[in-house]
Amino acid sequence: MAEFLNERRMSLAIALALLAVPLMAEWLGNSFYTTLATRAAILALAGVGLNIALGSGGLISLGHAAFFGIGGYAVGIIASHHQAYEPLMTWPLTIAATNQMPVLWLVAILASGLAALMIGALSLRTSGVYFIMITLAFAQMIYYFAVSWPAYGGQDGLSIYVRDGFPGLNTLRPLDFFLLCYAVLMVVLALVRMISGARFGAMLEAVRQNPARVAALGLSPFRIRLVAFVLSGMVTGLAGALYADLNRFVSPSMLSWHMSGEIMVFVILGGAGRLFGPVAGACIYVLFEHVFGGVSDYWQFFLGALLLGVVLFARGGLIGLAAGRARHD
Repeated sequence: MAEFLNERRMSLAIALALLAVPLMAEWLGNSFYTTLATRAAILALAGVGLNIALGSGGLISLGHAAFFGIGGYAVGIIASHHQAYEPLMTWPLTIAATNQMPVLWLVAILASGLAALMIGALSLRTSGVYFIMITLAFAQMIYYFAVSWPAYGGQDGLSIYVRDGFPGLNTLRPLDFFLLCYAVLMVVLALVRMISGARFGAMLEAVRQNPARVAALGLSPFRIRLVAFVLSGMVTGLAGALYADLNRFVSPSMLSWHMSGEIMVFVILGGAGRLFGPVAGACIYVLFEHVFGGVSDYWQFFLGALLLGVVLFARGGLIGLAAGRARHD
């Protein structure tokens, strides 16, 4: 109980710290750190998506970059048509393009969810290393498709010249866009917590621990895992949509296995299965990239050393380690 309360306090501290950084940066007139905080919030959202599958469902996926990239390309393609004053489709119906984020997010979520449904329906028939490799294979298939898709930039990627809009906000202002991304992250975290405390969350935890017993109760472990995988893909796709607007650019790199690995690093660093684990992991990743990236081109060495330490000595991630120590103090 004490560890649970300590974890909640740390989660609140992480949320407040992430909010405080851009507010302080804007007060000091340095928007660069606001952009860094925005990047951390978006990457944290991608990690929250993977954490649904990995932390709650025990599904080790190396293909979540597929959903991240699909969300980004959904925004990039629609935005490119809007910039060129071209409809998305002319037959059998004429569908106009838009630059409004709520619509773009919906498209990104649906596209990523559909991809997760198809990939999960096949991948979840396997387990262990086979599941890892099949998810990786699907992501690489989509990556090479994007590379060879000249209509939307191919290997060079696709530029979004003007950031998409949101009603009532000036998204070109760094603080406004951060607050929007931060609000999305907090809402998704609240929804994930509700799901974890609901019946579905209990079933998913039971499937992770003992799928045979769940099947004996008349439930389908495959369907439960598939729903979790689809929800995971949808959240990661939403993060990809926000990432595309942050950079005003999408490219096949969003679909590469390197991105899948980075998202998994966020989850492992902060703590798989911990609600704010991906948030802590993403903040640490961005911090290391900024601080050590200015010192050496091989800044990943320092991140790797930290990751190795977490894997060997803090199986619950940094949040789990800190909560455990606070309990004993």
